[in-house]
Amino acid sequence: MKIEDCMADFQIPRHLHYMDSAATSLIPEPVIASMNEYDLQYRANVGRGMHRLTRVSTQRYQDAHDWVSSFIGGKEGTTVFTKNTTEAINMVAAGMDWQPGDRIVTTIAEHHSNLLPWLRLRQKGVEVVILQPGRGGILDPAIFEEAVTADTKLVAISHVSNVLGTVQPVREIAAICKERGAYFLVDGAQSIPHFSVNAQNIGCDFLCFSGHKMLGPTGTGVLWMKDAVIYPFMVGGGMVDDVSLEDATAEGYSLAAGYKRYEAGTPNISGAIGLGQAVKYLESLGMDAIFRHEQKLTESLLAGLAGIDNVTIYGQEDLKNRIGVVSFNVGRIHPHEIAYLLDERAAILVRSGDHCCVPLMKHLGLENGTVRAGLYLYNTLEEVDLLIETVEEIARMV
Repeated sequence: MKIEDCMADFQIPRHLHYMDSAATSLIPEPVIASMNEYDLQYRANVGRGMHRLTRVSTQRYQDAHDWVSSFIGGKEGTTVFTKNTTEAINMVAAGMDWQPGDRIVTTIAEHHSNLLPWLRLRQKGVEVVILQPGRGGILDPAIFEEAVTADTKLVAISHVSNVLGTVQPVREIAAICKERGAYFLVDGAQSIPHFSVNAQNIGCDFLCFSGHKMLGPTGTGVLWMKDAVIYPFMVGGGMVDDVSLEDATAEGYSLAAGYKRYEAGTPNISGAIGLGQAVKYLESLGMDAIFRHEQKLTESLLAGLAGIDNVTIYGQEDLKNRIGVVSFNVGRIHPHEIAYLLDERAAILVRSGDHCCVPLMKHLGLENGTVRAGLYLYNTLEEVDLLIETVEEIARMV
């Protein structure tokens, strides 16, 4: 399927121009249909019986895991379904055996979801080292050479900044972590939807991402682990093989194998099926084709905004090491006001504020945050031109 052929699959009203995909993407009709099919034709719990409906739902649920694993090159690891990236990262933070004196290295550019779980571990005596990116928001691997010491237990960074759109050198950082014996966690929430990502090639130990940013339903996410080294976040339901009440000093249960030990209770079955279908949809378009399409849009947007007086762009101002997440401001106009005017004047829907990155905003000296346009496969050059024209009109108000 070609990019231009997919537009009819997205049922947002045609008069709206949706550019908030860095927060939540639109969802195509085939994904909705797959979830409706589950609820209407074979709704049943998974792994809970032998009747025909539960056999079908169990198989479709397993298929979704397999499709997602294949999509990220992670068949040899463990793919766990979660509610979102936030839950996936928290599962790692809560599931490792932290000791006083352990060290975590992360950065000031992280989304709160990849920062607050590590800051909380300070209560256990864990040291959290926070690095700063260089020009354009790019992390220099050299700073990790110094920061990742022998007592560093984990390094956690975002593959792509949700504010600046910058793509970080994760493979180089992974090599440093491997050399120093540290686990490496990658927040892939902004990378997985936009270009081909292979967990094995990166060399990470954990890869976390959300379904709702990659054409899937809300309430779906993934924690991929190279090795299942964390303890389950929750217990109960079907995440065990056996339960014994004989030994009062023991836990009294043995964990199931694979992802099942991490998915206690009834999961979001329809959501998981929808996520699997979203992955198939992206593969039908081709991740390279999606990336090339977005690069054309991003190049046009960056060039157009750069030519407007009183507009400041944050992050890389060229296509090197960036995706179509473009943050900007117009003079001293509050970002919320700009977002409101874009909606009112041209039905352009963008995000404004701190984007759950308060430390980064303070670092950049941005009290009110930025306006953020998040481009995706269903956006067009005509929409980008409209955004540029409308921003230019607003800039004349300054």
